[in-house]
Amino acid sequence: MSRTNMFKLTALILVVAAANILVFSPGFIGVQLGASALSAATGVTLLFASGGVLVTGIYHFVFKKPTVIPIKQIKTYDEYVEHLSRYRHTKGIESDISLALGQVDRMHKRKRTLIEVLQQRFVETEMSYKKFISVTEEVEHLFYQNIRSILNILHVYDEAEFVRVFQQQSSHFSNDLIQKKASVYQNYLSTISSSISNNEEILLKLEQLLLEISSLDHIEAGEIEQLSCVQELDSLIRQTKYYKQ
Repeated sequence: MSRTNMFKLTALILVVAAANILVFSPGFIGVQLGASALSAATGVTLLFASGGVLVTGIYHFVFKKPTVIPIKQIKTYDEYVEHLSRYRHTKGIESDISLALGQVDRMHKRKRTLIEVLQQRFVETEMSYKKFISVTEEVEHLFYQNIRSILNILHVYDEAEFVRVFQQQSSHFSNDLIQKKASVYQNYLSTISSSISNNEEILLKLEQLLLEISSLDHIEAGEIEQLSCVQELDSLIRQTKYYKQ
């Protein structure tokens, strides 16, 4: 069970317990099962309802298998965090996943801050506002494209095989074969590291863009392309599109 589900189940149990205390405690409503027919019916109904809610909650949060969204259909911040978090304790990549999760959180916050600053400096119908938003959305798309690349690798990453290869537990194989296996996993790790490095560069450029926007007194839409940070972001976007062709 994930930490999120554990928290939700604990919250559910506390709510059910609080409801029963409120209803049955003499200091509050004070329903008694042995009193009038109405009081007994109310008490029994609440007990059965509480049991039903708890059984349903336990099944949902503990035993029900979560619906797995295909990587190409992931769209929201929460979905990216959920998918990455599944590999948080996977051997060999723990620190990489921690970095990637931190980057997703920072991107989410940077975009929100950037939009807030743009709304303070420009009117949403202005061309300047639309240009900045367009650049931001393209860069965000590039950022999450790198995250999806990481998730695609994680989908085929074999933790047990990684441990066997790098702890040399496959001694009945030839050294040449073990080296080839190690090379495959080194490629996995280097690709993940490359995506993380690219995203760190994107986050840095967004920070620079945020600083440039904050220091502007006034700017026309045609002048936006002349900003050094916007030029760097456009170059990064073009390079990626060229690479993907």
